[in-house]
Amino acid sequence: MGLVKSEIFTERQNEISNLAKALGHPARVAIIQQLFKIQGCICGDLVTEIGLAQATISQHLKELKSVGLIKGKIEGTSVCYCIDLEKWAELKQIFGEFLNQDITINTKCC
Repeated sequence: MGLVKSEIFTERQNEISNLAKALGHPARVAIIQQLFKIQGCICGDLVTEIGLAQATISQHLKELKSVGLIKGKIEGTSVCYCIDLEKWAELKQIFGEFLNQDITINTKCC
């Protein structure tokens, strides 16, 4: 597999790709859904709710946090996570613009 030359793409193209990659695993989708379901911060319940090992959950949280979709705060010995609502709104706008591109129908196309 070759290296991705991200510098040849626009900032927006890279951003769309990074966000899509972060949402590209069902465990991360489940984590996001769980965070919206509880409408607040969650500390340790994700392991029970999602059914994956703590180390796996931690890795997925790290990926979601790296693109800014979730944020965490330290409470005692644990880190509590919640949706970053500003970034979520930005994601909706970015994907909305991308998915709402119109295609001119070309009847000569395959």
